[in-house]
Amino acid sequence: MTKLSVNINKIATLRNARGGDMPNVLEAARNIEAFGAEGITVHPRPDERHIRYSDVRELKPILTTEFNIEGKPIQQFIDLVLEVKPAQVTLVPDAENAITSNSGWDTLVHKEYLEEVISEFKSNGVRTSIFVDPDLKMIEGATKTGTDRIELYTESFAVGYAQGDMEAVKPYARCAELAHKLGLEVNAGHDLSLKNIKYFKENVPHLAEVSIGHALISEALYLGLQKTIQQYLKLLK
Repeated sequence: MTKLSVNINKIATLRNARGGDMPNVLEAARNIEAFGAEGITVHPRPDERHIRYSDVRELKPILTTEFNIEGKPIQQFIDLVLEVKPAQVTLVPDAENAITSNSGWDTLVHKEYLEEVISEFKSNGVRTSIFVDPDLKMIEGATKTGTDRIELYTESFAVGYAQGDMEAVKPYARCAELAHKLGLEVNAGHDLSLKNIKYFKENVPHLAEVSIGHALISEALYLGLQKTIQQYLKLLK
């Protein structure tokens, strides 16, 4: 079964909009685990506009499932990961002013940089994953960085699927097959939702984990957090 890791950035965004500690990020993470999710994902950014670096430090000792920290490997981020030592770090090439992640790594251009960062994380016992577009060349390049996994950037699939383009999943299936053949595990994330996750799961092989935040938290406003997570788990079986 594909594991579900819930990105809790949006819970922190809601808290930060009002100040104080409501909703409580730690309590939300505990509940998400209790409702059956197999992981918690956070994506701290330098401006701490949602998840704060202090949140990451406070989350680590209370979590019982896999902790995944995403982000651009600037020195501040690297130091945080090496301090906290999550189960997994996902490297994302965030543009400085991007509202959210909007592209994967060019694993050919940034091979040496990624190789150096990944080596440091792996030597400290942290599993590594790199965010990539569904491009076979980028998958091939990823294998040369030493990463354990890739995370397929799924926005183009989600957009195509919403427009009725069932072929939009095919590049992901091809990339997942190649990654598996080359010895990489496959994660996926970005704009996956209750509407499209079943089709994606059924058509993309070797899917180890999906990381879902914005859609899941938005859907929970209507369905409730527990019911939403349980629906995802059912669709991912």
